[in-house]
Amino acid sequence: MKEVHVAVAVIVRGSRVLIARRPEHVHQGGLLEFPGGKVEPGETVQAALVREIDEETGLRVPPESLSPVIAIRHDYGDKRVLLDVWRTSAVEGEPVGREGQPVDWMAVDTLQDEDFPAANRPIIRALKLPPYLAISGVFGNLVDGLRHLEGQLEQQRPGMVILRAPWLGDSDYRELALSARNLCREMGVSLILHGGVQRLEPVAADGIHLSWAEASQLTCRPVPEGVWLGVSCHNAEELAHAVALGADYATLGPVQATSSHPDADPIGWSRFQALAAQASIPLYALGGMATDDIAVAQQCGGQGCAGISSWW
Repeated sequence: MKEVHVAVAVIVRGSRVLIARRPEHVHQGGLLEFPGGKVEPGETVQAALVREIDEETGLRVPPESLSPVIAIRHDYGDKRVLLDVWRTSAVEGEPVGREGQPVDWMAVDTLQDEDFPAANRPIIRALKLPPYLAISGVFGNLVDGLRHLEGQLEQQRPGMVILRAPWLGDSDYRELALSARNLCREMGVSLILHGGVQRLEPVAADGIHLSWAEASQLTCRPVPEGVWLGVSCHNAEELAHAVALGADYATLGPVQATSSHPDADPIGWSRFQALAAQASIPLYALGGMATDDIAVAQQCGGQGCAGISSWW
């Protein structure tokens, strides 16, 4: 079965994105979608997006404003697609449904999986996830850990924090996580727990991040939709397993040399880019990262960066 190469545009205006509704008579008719269309032979993705957005909505897109978001391969059974997703906030004009389709600006937090074709769902994840994934580091005791977390949140408030403390037993970790959950909620930050899935229910945090050792033992998604699921990955095989589990995102690394894992061989940006093109879920670059590396990771098709020392 031939794979259809489709260029997709995430057109951002403030906290909203441009959404259209598919005609009833076409594949996946009636569902919402992001603007875009087929890439013609010999055409670049950027050129296809400039053309398609103009034809569909009348908006003008400077091609240099487009940056990669994610590449998604999906098999519908009767059709295989490669969604090549790019983002811009530099469009000119006001959108009009030139092909008779309804178009509207929708708030990102109102986008629901069931309203879109299944292949679009990782795009929704990418829009709702932050560009920087903060990870807690070493602390001496629970009081010090919570105090340090509060201080870091006041200095630099990321959209999401992974509470990582592998040296704590489940009881101490639960005590820390309950306090951290309340603190994060007050500050509008999503709290992701780290470790086994059993840690999630007593705390009711926003999600769970699994080490590869934990994820490798699973055969299906261990948490319901609406709860963030992340997986630590280091190669293509592990990423494929994370995708099969239904993970919402993965960390991948080490991308660069890091003092926390001096014996690990860094994969480098070129390998990160190659794996991001195949992953079909948002990827965070991990290992030797600074916040300045977010733009590099995004240009390589990643969601952004994750880090311990750069935040903690």
